[in-house]
Amino acid sequence: MASFAASHSFTGLGNSQSTRNSASTRQIQPPKPVPVDLPALQSASRVLLEQFTKDAQIIPDLGESLTAHGQVSASYSVFPDDIRVPYQKRRFVGIPDGLFQYYENTNVTSHMGLMPEIERVWISIDHKLFLWDYNDGQEISSFVDQPDVITHVALVKPKRGLFIDEISSLLVICTPISVLLIGLSVSQLPGASHKDIKLYATDLTVPSDVEMSSVIGTEEGRIFMCGSQDGNLYELHYQETESWFGKRVQLINHSVGGMQSLLPRFAASNTDDRIVSVISDQPRKCFYTLTSKNVISIYKPTAEKTIQHIQTISSIYKAAQDKAPGSPAITPQNFQIISLHVVDQAESRAGIQLVAITTNGVRLYFAPSVSYGYSYGSNASVSSGLRALQLIHVRLPPSNLLHPDEQLNPYRPPVAAYGALPLAAQPSSRPYIVSSIDSSCYSEGLLVASQQGDTDSMDYILCLAPDLTRIGTLGQVNIPQQPPQQTPQQPYATSYPSYGGASSNNRPPFMEYATLLSIPGRTWAMATLPKTSSSTPPGIPSPATINELAKQFGETPEQFMLLTNVGLTFLTKRRALDYLKAVLEELQAEGNVQPIIEFRDSFGRDQTCSMLLGLASGNTYLDVSDAAIGKISVVNPDIAAVAKQAFYDFGERPIWTERVTYGTGENQGTAIFSGRREGLALYFARLVRPLWKAKLTRPGPTGLQTIGVSDNTLVTVQNNLYALKDFLDKHPHLFHSSPSEPKSSRTSVTEQEAWRAEQTSISELLALLTRSIEALSFILLLNDYRLGELISHCDPETQKLIASQTFEDLITTQNGMTISRALVNVVIDQQIGQQISVDTISEVLQNRCGSFCSTDDVMLYKAKENIRKAVETRSPTERQNWLAEALRLFTKGARILEFDRLREICGDFQQLDYAKGAISLPLTCAQMSDPDNVGLELWHTGSSSVNPSYEFVEKRLHCYDLVLDSLAVFEEKCTAAKTVSQTNGVPALDDPESVRSHAYELAFASDDEMFHSTLYDWLIGRDLADDLLEMRPTFLEAHLRRDPVTVQKYQLLWQFYVKNGQPLRAAEVLAALAESTQFDLDLESRLEYLTLAVANAKSHPISIGGRHETAIAFLTDLEEKLDVAQVQLEIYNLLLPHVNDAPEVANKINVLSKQLFTMTDLYQGYAVPFDIPQMKLLCLHVSEHRDENLVRPIWNQIFDEVLQEVSDAVTQSELLVSRIVPLGQRFYPSDSAFPLRHVATLIVRFMLHNKTVVTSGWASKLLIDCNVPYGEIWEVFHEMYESQVPPFNEQPNVQAISSEIAILLIDWVQAALRPQSTIARGDFPVGRIDLAIDQYLAELEPTRTDTKNIYENIKRQLRRYW
Repeated sequence: MASFAASHSFTGLGNSQSTRNSASTRQIQPPKPVPVDLPALQSASRVLLEQFTKDAQIIPDLGESLTAHGQVSASYSVFPDDIRVPYQKRRFVGIPDGLFQYYENTNVTSHMGLMPEIERVWISIDHKLFLWDYNDGQEISSFVDQPDVITHVALVKPKRGLFIDEISSLLVICTPISVLLIGLSVSQLPGASHKDIKLYATDLTVPSDVEMSSVIGTEEGRIFMCGSQDGNLYELHYQETESWFGKRVQLINHSVGGMQSLLPRFAASNTDDRIVSVISDQPRKCFYTLTSKNVISIYKPTAEKTIQHIQTISSIYKAAQDKAPGSPAITPQNFQIISLHVVDQAESRAGIQLVAITTNGVRLYFAPSVSYGYSYGSNASVSSGLRALQLIHVRLPPSNLLHPDEQLNPYRPPVAAYGALPLAAQPSSRPYIVSSIDSSCYSEGLLVASQQGDTDSMDYILCLAPDLTRIGTLGQVNIPQQPPQQTPQQPYATSYPSYGGASSNNRPPFMEYATLLSIPGRTWAMATLPKTSSSTPPGIPSPATINELAKQFGETPEQFMLLTNVGLTFLTKRRALDYLKAVLEELQAEGNVQPIIEFRDSFGRDQTCSMLLGLASGNTYLDVSDAAIGKISVVNPDIAAVAKQAFYDFGERPIWTERVTYGTGENQGTAIFSGRREGLALYFARLVRPLWKAKLTRPGPTGLQTIGVSDNTLVTVQNNLYALKDFLDKHPHLFHSSPSEPKSSRTSVTEQEAWRAEQTSISELLALLTRSIEALSFILLLNDYRLGELISHCDPETQKLIASQTFEDLITTQNGMTISRALVNVVIDQQIGQQISVDTISEVLQNRCGSFCSTDDVMLYKAKENIRKAVETRSPTERQNWLAEALRLFTKGARILEFDRLREICGDFQQLDYAKGAISLPLTCAQMSDPDNVGLELWHTGSSSVNPSYEFVEKRLHCYDLVLDSLAVFEEKCTAAKTVSQTNGVPALDDPESVRSHAYELAFASDDEMFHSTLYDWLIGRDLADDLLEMRPTFLEAHLRRDPVTVQKYQLLWQFYVKNGQPLRAAEVLAALAESTQFDLDLESRLEYLTLAVANAKSHPISIGGRHETAIAFLTDLEEKLDVAQVQLEIYNLLLPHVNDAPEVANKINVLSKQLFTMTDLYQGYAVPFDIPQMKLLCLHVSEHRDENLVRPIWNQIFDEVLQEVSDAVTQSELLVSRIVPLGQRFYPSDSAFPLRHVATLIVRFMLHNKTVVTSGWASKLLIDCNVPYGEIWEVFHEMYESQVPPFNEQPNVQAISSEIAILLIDWVQAALRPQSTIARGDFPVGRIDLAIDQYLAELEPTRTDTKNIYENIKRQLRRYW
């Protein structure tokens, strides 16, 4: 920085005419809205929050500053030059000439005082009271309706409900013999610079034998005062009577009577000590009294007409002396407290509550005691809610003040080399010590006090203000260290020894600027000018009250009014920015760079850059007069250019700091930003502090929401932000390069990293700046449209969201975008509802707050308007055109179309019978809501709803629901139209049938498979499956095959294949359906599906797809499964009567009806366990399993069961016939289930065993009934005849078989001879039978004549017919 002046001329960068012209040209075109980058905005918002925190930490509050270094302090900065003087006389208003005419002679009694609340000075001349409007300068109101000399006037609040609403204040007028109340109303016309007042007589007056003074009022309307003669504490009590203006009023002396017992004895008995002033403390609901002997008492108003004494603090002199022993400022002769001032609760976290000023400028600070003991002379009431006060700090007055005359010719020290200690200051030739202060005023750490000057026509004003450069942590680099027991480097300074011991606190001692000013006349009163302080909303750490750096660009400076007998002097606190402005002016005029370097070193780089940026860009609060009307103040262009150049040069460059992560070899770094970036962030944060964390809205008196921050605040912040943006837009180069020396190659990489981080941060801050300006425009615009009513038209969820959002949320979060869009939609709907074109409001929104109303939004609004026009027009062609245009615009804006709005639009299209819009738009929105087809992929894979991305599936389905709803509406309209047409015979105007058909065409024309699937389900649910099968649309097969599969889907799928000429696929589906285990199908249904599968498989053409061999194999398999299923059904029906036998039996039988089994499962699981021969034979028959060892025991069992069942041979024979014939008819010729020779052997054995009972031919007829051919039976019987195997080795048995053969053969012959016989004559074995009969006859016993006759008859017939 040593080369500051040499290296950089203060001509301003890029300030050429061409640059200005191009900048102004660029401003003509409204910028296109940039897409909102929420992460960048949130990153920038975090930077602002960091700045809020810094502001709350850089300056300690008053309590911390005072108590940081013990119980006494006396460090002051006294400057000889006018650049750094802490206060300046802004203006002087002389007492109006019109008042002097009332001074009729020299013996008039006159008093005066200030009433800043109503912007008036009160002046009494004898019995006349004048209220002078000091803003106007000459306007005077008067009150002359009472005859007594007026000695004191005060302004208090009235009791609620006792006066008309217009009366906002009461004038308390004190005379030596009475106290009078006058009503007062205040009004201010919009745009007017001054307030109008009106006085009302109240007839509230009370006589008094004591003259009253020091009148105060409470918020509740109670009035307290002290008596000038007796020094007692009084209350003026008034209350309502019968009429409005007839009040009962009385004076209550609280110092005697009931209060006597509450006052401390030494105070009550000391009649010489009088109360001289009463001071109100509204926030703490108490008041203080000060006596002539330096005793402070604290009282709290309680019930009507009563007060509670809290504490009396006496022996204050001794307490002060103990804290500052040996101080020449504290002696019995000069220790007199002349005024008390209340310290606001926000000023001190340590709880400093009260400051007392003595005549020689000693300040005594009182705070609640932290221990159980009280300070000297303290007498406290234990029942009070207030804590007892004690003296905690003594601040001694400056001892080296410059005499006001000295400042007219200030000494300025020679300029030292930069960075070196300053040269020794010339000692003051006329040091001044205040000694007779008679009036003082305190506000937010600032103090002004007056004492008479060297002449009667002049007062000197002691002005004190915290020196933030000494008590703050502002990042100063080159500030010189303070020598021991000396004040910091200043031309003039004053200090005292450190009384009370040293403190280990790292904070510097409390330091103040001190100066002495002179004003004309003798001071009568002092007051602060009312101002609106910038508030800090909850959620943001508040800066200390004395931290003017944080507030100077957001509120007017503190101003004091000093009323003297010649006029009113306005004294303004000079802020750091005023100091900086003066420094820049000197630099620009004289080229002296030392003051600005000293300023930078005092306030630190970042604070200086912040202030330079504010000066260069302009701000509402640069000038006090402009701040009053909300106008942006700008310094003259030359000073602005100097400020801009200094901002650039002081900003330095960002630095990259790397740190190595051990063990990884990776370097990670962070950027230390330049002063330009820090200054921008700091200035930006200070501008938006009043609203950043404030709620957007708050509940209003009518129940509607109202704006959460005042219009004035929003407009002011917006104007300042816009001035900043405009400045940065015109000077983009401020952040693009570094004024430092050229980079070396060694540091280029890290510097690039630092610059990259800086540029990213700055671009984010600039984006946030633009968005913030638009947000404020947006809110103010909505407020013009009655924000509360707009919010009430939103849905409950949105209303709840709006109530919870802050301005930061609106600007930087998705919720903010949601609520802004909802509010804009309500505004647009209102415009459309009132048949107002949306072009105007859309244009305003886009120009003023483009990021809150995108091009897409405008398209949607215009589309909505086109729908309104379509509704209004009578021309069908125009209607179609409007609707087509609306659909086109909606489709273009589909990306941002919210679902609720989409539903409304579809409803409009349905009402207007616009099928294309009602079907196409939601289908388009479905695809827009899932741009990357994430939902479609999830649907294809069948992912569950627990998948985080499943919301894309749901969004698509919501849109599909709207399409289906439209189809349903068109269906209903079509049905209704048909009904009307049939009833009236008149067709409907807008052919609903064609609308409905068109809607279905559009739906089926979609290429969205997921939608088709949803549509098919919907149609199937409406019993339109047959129509769907007839249509066979593109995705139907895939839909029916999709998981989850259902019986209904499979049933439709096989029918689809049949209709599509694919019987084999139909058979495959039917087979899968029959065999599935996931469906609850009964056995009959499964059997039916298998039957249908077999039928379809058989109808498969041979030529199709070359699958002939596969088809045959499949068919064979199906037929076998069908056979097994039939067996299963038969077994099930056979076992069903046993279902109630036992639970396990029932379960086993029921399982048969639920699924298909293999033959092995049936045989081993049912036939064998249940041991039913028929079941076993059936299984063996169907499976064609040949196993003699398996089948013979079954037949043996059948015979054994019959023989065991009954004992009578005849009955047994009948039972065997009834059992064997059905099995034979079913199973013959299956050797697997009906082994003929074994069965015949069992039959013949039974016959032989019962020869005497069973008639001949029984066995042969039994087998014939089993459908066994005659030849087969003869072969078996003949083998038995000739076998000689027991039992046929016995002749009776052989003869019995011969008789059976005879009957068999005669039956055979007769059957062959029967007409239409199934036995062909040529096939009859005539020769073999003839030879066999010869053998039978030869071996026949002679006694068997019947058998012989049969044989012979057979031979005859053989000869006759063959």
